[in-house]
Order: sequence, then structure tokens, then C-alpha cells
Amino acid sequence: MSELTLTVMRLGFLAVLWLFVIVAVQVIRSDLFGTRVTQRGSRRDSGRQQQAAARQAAPPQQRAQQQNSGGGGGRQRRGAPTKLVVSEGTLTGTTVALQGQTITLGRAHDSTIVLDDDYASSKHARIYPDRDGQWIVEDLGSTNGTYLDRARLTTPQPIPLGAPIRIGKTVIELRK
Repeated sequence: MSELTLTVMRLGFLAVLWLFVIVAVQVIRSDLFGTRVTQRGSRRDSGRQQQAAARQAAPPQQRAQQQNSGGGGGRQRRGAPTKLVVSEGTLTGTTVALQGQTITLGRAHDSTIVLDDDYASSKHARIYPDRDGQWIVEDLGSTNGTYLDRARLTTPQPIPLGAPIRIGKTVIELRK
């Protein structure tokens, strides 16, 4: 082999090696600091945010009237789930009360339910209520996916009462 061929092969090998090192550092960094999740706003979401801001800016008497007249998001449907229960995995038996707030799931320390699971991403999924009081599960771009009733989620889906939500070895259900 000529000297030129050997030099080109060495440089190619060195480039591939550096590419591997850079990718490995990025993976470690994303595991340590989490991935960035951006809010996808829609007209309905921005309208809801504007209504919430208007409620916060209102005087206390007007806020009390809005809450008493049923204008708030605190209404509960009959037969609606009241808690989120971990039925399988390392957190079996953990219960989170559903109070209209968004519940985040993942390995990140700021998640509502912190999953100690090798198959969970930092910011894996979120569960949130919609306007009708129905609870929705959304995968946040996880590597191994989120499953609702054995079907992998590709879009946000409503959660039926008692349907298993699987993230790695952890199974979560909505219950009354």
C-alpha cells in the first residue's frame, strides 16, 4: 500500500473516532441535563392561557364569583378518575391525586413521578386534562416509547379509566 493510502485511512479512522466521542458526550449530557421540551401551542391552549391570566388579574371578589359560577377548571365529571396509580414497576402502589394539573413522567428529578427505569427517558411522557375533563397522555419524544393499552403512542390520546399506560417496566392506571 502506498503512503498516501495509509495516511487517508488513518485520517478517516481518526474522524470516525472523534465522531463517536462527540456523540457519546451528547448522550451523556442529555442524560444528565434532560432534553428540551417545547410547548406546542394551539389556539385552544392560548385561549385557555389568556382566560387564566384574566382570572388572575381580576379582583378577589370577581375571582370568587367566577369560581362559584362554575367558570373554573375545577369541575369533576361523574365517574371521572380521581387518582393515578402505579400498578407495576419499582414504584408499585404509588398514588398521585388528580387535581387538574399536568403530571410529568420520566427520569428527570423535576418530574411529578420520577421513574427509576432504564427504559424511561428524562422527560418521557405527560398526562394532562383537556377542557372536557378527559385525561390525555402524550409521549414527549421518548426513545423507547409510551404504550396505552398495548398500542404505542404517536399522538396525544385520551385515557380510558383503568387502561394501562406502560413506560418501560412501569405500568400506570387512572382510577376512581
